[in-house]
Amino acid sequence: MHKFPAIVTRLKRAQGHLATVIEMMEAERPCLELAQQLHAVEKAIGNAKKELIKDHIHHCMEETSDALPREFRTLLKEFQGVTKYL
Repeated sequence: MHKFPAIVTRLKRAQGHLATVIEMMEAERPCLELAQQLHAVEKAIGNAKKELIKDHIHHCMEETSDALPREFRTLLKEFQGVTKYL
């Protein structure tokens, strides 16, 4: 099962942070505050991207791996383990 609802939640969080940044810029808030909010936007989008990649590796690739030779399936499992460090 895909984790798209979790990814959508992350993207909505980023959307909320971005809307806040725009409002803050229009209100001429201090640069430090703007930078902090922009950082939150970047993190939220980056986390959504990581979850999408992990979902693809763990689900989409795994579904097709049954037809692969055992050594390739083993490599895929190792690769899946490494994705937690993305």
